Amino acid sequence: MNEISALGNGVPAEASESPTLPHNIEAEQALLGALLVNNDVYDRIASVVKDIHFFDPVHGRIFQVISARIQKNALASPVTIKAFMEDDEGLAELGGPAYLARLAGASVSVFAARDYAQMIYDMAIRRDLMSIGEEISQKAANIEVASEPKDQIVEAEQKLYSLSEQGQVESGFQSFLQAVTEAVTQANAAYQRDGGLAGISTGLRDMDKKLGGLHRSDLIILAGRPSMGKTSLATNIAFNVAKAYKKGITADGTEGAVEGGVVGFYSLEMSAEQLAGRILSEAAEVPSQQIRSGDMTEEEFRRFVQAAKDLETCPLYIDDTAALPISQLAARARRLKRTHGLDVLMVDYLQLVRPASAKDSRVNEVSEITQGLKAIAKELDIPVIALSQLSRQVESREDKRPQLSDLRESGSIEQDADIVMFVYREEYYKEREKPGDHEADKMMIWQEEMEALHGKAEVVIGKQRHGPIGTVELSFEGQFTRFGNLAQAWQQGGGEDSF
Repeated sequence: MNEISALGNGVPAEASESPTLPHNIEAEQALLGALLVNNDVYDRIASVVKDIHFFDPVHGRIFQVISARIQKNALASPVTIKAFMEDDEGLAELGGPAYLARLAGASVSVFAARDYAQMIYDMAIRRDLMSIGEEISQKAANIEVASEPKDQIVEAEQKLYSLSEQGQVESGFQSFLQAVTEAVTQANAAYQRDGGLAGISTGLRDMDKKLGGLHRSDLIILAGRPSMGKTSLATNIAFNVAKAYKKGITADGTEGAVEGGVVGFYSLEMSAEQLAGRILSEAAEVPSQQIRSGDMTEEEFRRFVQAAKDLETCPLYIDDTAALPISQLAARARRLKRTHGLDVLMVDYLQLVRPASAKDSRVNEVSEITQGLKAIAKELDIPVIALSQLSRQVESREDKRPQLSDLRESGSIEQDADIVMFVYREEYYKEREKPGDHEADKMMIWQEEMEALHGKAEVVIGKQRHGPIGTVELSFEGQFTRFGNLAQAWQQGGGEDSF
């Protein structure tokens, strides 16, 4: 260890003022030296440590450059990374490029690299825990009217969750080099998929083609007028995702969902039993009204019980607490991800979520809720699907097909959402235009139009931040409250039209 000690302690001026903070400069130097000597070591430690975990910021910057070089299949050695760090003032204080050569020269053992990485990570977590603890203590001691203890608990829980999941409390600014590296990694993953879905499949083929699946950190708004089938479509997607769930090792080397996912469903309008009844109606193909009334044949009841048995292990978690504040909704989602995992979150529906505190206008309240939902999507790195009501102005138009301006308190919803989709069933409106029995000609035309529209629904994509807008046609079976894939003309008579 003498050779490494001879390099100098490498402690930055600002860090030396806090000697009690846990750190191990020698481990940082040993890890960097091992990487500069043998780039293959990076694959062993990449999942453990990042540049933010280094106590010495200079070491963090050296690690960042080494990582970027190796990820581009380029050599990272004292000679090659020297050019990227010649203007680094911190490195100059440690001896300039010569310090890089000394790091490589003092490398003891590449086999112990993972142990060094784990130690650096553990020390970083301890420092962050101390920081969070001090912050909690200071806020609790500072008694203010605006700072409620329950809000402090939620905030502390959020920081501890971020620390346990990402290994960091706050990301702050990141260099363009780091952002570019991550963008290249994502592009490479997309290229390797060879046209496959980038996100989680909804189980609806044409919707997947249009959206590319449900993407992480996206806020998706699913809106529609009453009786259009918003909740039905949401439960269908939730059921399809949970039913397809398979656990395994993901692309980043961690354990998680390789197909489908764990679904959390906030049902603020319907009870958990009612929602489960809808899902079972779809799975068992027994009309939901017959399930409610108990008017089932023995065969239908058998199918219903069998469907319930098949779905017992389905990773779909329902919370039917009414009028949840957005802060509590976030805290419960964090807890679910920590205990059971969470890949998709559903909220039915947005206007029933309460803001954390009363606002001077409904528009400001909805704005806080949509911003909160987007923050949950980003923090937990999952797609969040929130249902939303549409204003009555749809009914006053001749063309009832919804558009972005129909969203209630539309400004914030439209602004914060990554995707806005509308459920539209023309059959619902056409049914209410039925002519009188004495109007035979009109009745004939109406019947033809109803026949053409029967069992069809549209999902209108009004906004998509990362893709095209347009319309997706789906089949709709009202008795089972089920949406499915609509058979195209070339598939007629040959394929299934629903899942």
